[in-house]
Amino acid sequence: MKYLGIDFGSKRIGLAISDENGRLAFPYSVVSNDKNILTEIEKIIKNEKVDEVVMGESKDFKGEPNKIMTAIKKFKGEFEAKTKLKVWLEPEFMTSVQADRSIISRRSDTKSHQRSIKRQESKNEMLDASAATIILQSFLDKKGYMI
Repeated sequence: MKYLGIDFGSKRIGLAISDENGRLAFPYSVVSNDKNILTEIEKIIKNEKVDEVVMGESKDFKGEPNKIMTAIKKFKGEFEAKTKLKVWLEPEFMTSVQADRSIISRRSDTKSHQRSIKRQESKNEMLDASAATIILQSFLDKKGYMI
């Protein structure tokens, strides 16, 4: 079973994809959250032969849904209606911070660090796709595919 992971944001949406067996998650891309977002993701789902989707369920420090959760629920409903795919919600907390730490640790060993941080947009896009990967891998691990 192949999964698509989604890190929903008001400006950008980070995407991750699993392997064919639904065991490992990988960063896929970042798309603008605009009026064409559902169509764009639907094309990715078709091209990648995705079976199910996992979205981050955003919570605050107390474990309560935070302010973006209203938009996430709305998007989830529209997404399910358009694609007819099952969309799972995976609790997430500070996945962007985890993704940022992961990117920094990978960059510290490479010379590309200086080139890649020249554009803040590029870093933000990497964060969004990495956060989607963390969300998706967390879901896959809970499904029993821990490595």
